[in-house]
This record gives sequence, structure tokens and C-alpha cells, in this order.
Amino acid sequence: EKAIEYEVRRQVALIEDGGAVVQETRLYDPERDETRSMRSKEDAQDYRYFPDPDLLPLEIAARWIAEVKAQMPPLPRALGEKLVGMGVAPHDATLLTETREKAEFFQQVAAGTKMEAKQVARWINGDLAALLNEGGRDFSQPPLAPAAFAQLLERIEDGTISGKGGKEVLHAMAGGEGSADEIIARRGLTQISDTGAIEAAVDQVLAANAKQVDDYRAGKEKAFNSLVGQVMKATQGKANPAQVNEILRRKLSG
Repeated sequence: EKAIEYEVRRQVALIEDGGAVVQETRLYDPERDETRSMRSKEDAQDYRYFPDPDLLPLEIAARWIAEVKAQMPPLPRALGEKLVGMGVAPHDATLLTETREKAEFFQQVAAGTKMEAKQVARWINGDLAALLNEGGRDFSQPPLAPAAFAQLLERIEDGTISGKGGKEVLHAMAGGEGSADEIIARRGLTQISDTGAIEAAVDQVLAANAKQVDDYRAGKEKAFNSLVGQVMKATQGKANPAQVNEILRRKLSG
């Protein structure tokens, strides 16, 4: 910075005195706060690089190059294309390949659960990433191991808990409360998937909400969402949402 400031003053004074600025390499002397000419550079070709005669040729064996290449992880673009081929949305694939640690975390989790890759990606880019941001951490310091997170997703996938329950379990796991199965059991989060129990809850809700039933049959879709909410409330949020929707629509169309 000081060298540039000095040169500005020097060149302005030089031109104002009728002189001309020439191409050259100058040395900055910090003790005197000035620049001095070292060597002239008349043409652009004077700036070219010259080979060093003291450096011997380096021969690299093709076998060694192949070994190194085989050990290298895939580059982000190639890995992103692989993830898209697995069904991951392009935007999610881009986020997953932001860092090597995040990409490896996803691959280990995806290998440990039957949940679709696109859903695994959404959980990692969504709830888990948000949890890390809240704690000022990244995927080089995840609050739970890939295998533990895969177990949580597996419990969502097999219907043991709902997606909402999964978020609660995730935060509990990050807080060190134990494994997904332990937390589910301790907090009583097991989802109700028994058809008979859900049908009983649906029947009670339909009987107690005749007006909303009539509104739905009159074409008001919002009434259906309200009825779903009533069933979930009656089951303390434990009923399988997909089953609630299916049973409710079947009974309302009957």
C-alpha cells in the first residue's frame, strides 16, 4: 500500500515536470519509504518465465497416477450427478455436495435406511442442517452419527413415528438423550397404525362434527383438513396421518 502511494506521488510529479513513466521493475525501500529502479522492461515479452536449468525432469509412472486417481473421492459435480441419478432433486444435490463431510454423511445415512434418497436429502438439508446452524456447527461436527440418524429415519419410514415425532426425536438425540428407539419409548411417541383404533377415532370425530361433514360433502375442502386435525387431536397426534386421510375420505364418500 505504501509503495503504491509513493508511486502515485512519484509518477504524478514526474509527468507534471514533463517527464514520462517507463516500464520497469522497481524496489520498495520501507526504511526510506521510496521506490528505486531495479531493471527496465521495455516489451511485454520481457515478462515471460524462463525454464530453470537446475531442475531435472520429473518422470511420473502411469501406474502411480492410476493408483492416486483410484483413491481420490469423486469431485462435487460428479457426485452431484450421481445423487440426482439416485432420485435426489438437483437443488438438494447441490446442497449435499457443499462440503465433503456433508456428502459423506448423506451417503452413509442413505445406505442405512430404506427411506428414499430424496427424502433422506430433505431431512439432512432441512431439519438436521437447521439444527447444526442453531448450534453454530457444521457436518464436520455432527451432533449424531450417520448410523444413529439413519435409525431415526428408518423409524419414520416404517411408520413407528410420524414426521412431526421425528423432529422431536431428532432434537432429543442431539441433546444427548439417547438413541431414537430409547427416546420414542421413553416419550411415548409410537405412532398409532392400528386400523381399528384409527377408524374408531374417525367415527367419533364424524359424529361430533356433523356441520363440517356436510361442508366437505358440499365441496369445501378446508372442512376435510379440519376433520383431520380433530382426529389427530383425539389421538394426541399419534395416529398415522396417511391412514387418517385414507380412512376419513373413505368414510366421507360412503
